[in-house]
Amino acid sequence: MSVQILALVGSLRSGSHNRQLAEAAVKLAPEGAEVRLYEGLADVPFYNEDIDVEGSVPAAAARLREAAGAADAVLLFTPEYNGTIPAVLKNAIDWLSRPYGAGALTAKPVAVVGTAFGQYGGVWAQDEARKAVGIAGGKVLEDVKLSIPGSVTRFAETHPADDAEVAAQLADVVARLHGHAGTQAAA
Repeated sequence: MSVQILALVGSLRSGSHNRQLAEAAVKLAPEGAEVRLYEGLADVPFYNEDIDVEGSVPAAAARLREAAGAADAVLLFTPEYNGTIPAVLKNAIDWLSRPYGAGALTAKPVAVVGTAFGQYGGVWAQDEARKAVGIAGGKVLEDVKLSIPGSVTRFAETHPADDAEVAAQLADVVARLHGHAGTQAAA
């Protein structure tokens, strides 16, 4: 049985370098792991307790919760918007944090990676995502990190999957997340 890793991308832009990074992760998954790129974050309404009512949760939010609930681990890809996490990714984390104490992220291994144009590769956004996921109940893998600076120039003509250094680092991230999820499943 393979370990299922759900990939959530914090950029909705079709040419997003973080989306390309997630596509590379799908290809680089080790044997025994499957990385599934989630489609549909743009359809999830902003979190609101008034609409998060059992039996009438918006369909897009219910699908997100189902996908995360079925996954053994979660891999977040985040750009950095104005020094922090994009709203679409924070919104996904908010939906996945409920119901309180039993959300779809509870006790799941989660790794956060990403790329951004700046010289630090989006580390502020990644740190904010780790903080939010940890508070939401996820088991944040603090030692599994990848921040790729200069995305606009680095990936101008090269897909991240074709960048040997990035591919090797990303393959290591996915393998380590797979290892954590496999160990947790065996426990």
